[in-house]
Amino acid sequence: MKSFDYVIKDELGIHARPASMLVKEAGKFTSTITINKGEKTADVKKIFGVMGMGVKCGETVTIAIEGDDEDDAMAVLQKFMEDNL
Repeated sequence: MKSFDYVIKDELGIHARPASMLVKEAGKFTSTITINKGEKTADVKKIFGVMGMGVKCGETVTIAIEGDDEDDAMAVLQKFMEDNL
């Protein structure tokens, strides 16, 4: 299992457009990918779960990845977060 923390820099937080792009990126991998913020956890491959997190600018999220392609998924999702959020 791999995981990384990321502080959201987008002033709107995780809103519709980047959330849908994140779900699309996560869907390319077979690994189980979750996003955690405080007590909340959601499947990154489900748009309503990601949007339901209500992540705002300045908040820290943890992305956890477990599966056969976790190394590749981690690299891609870290870059995605840095480029888009």
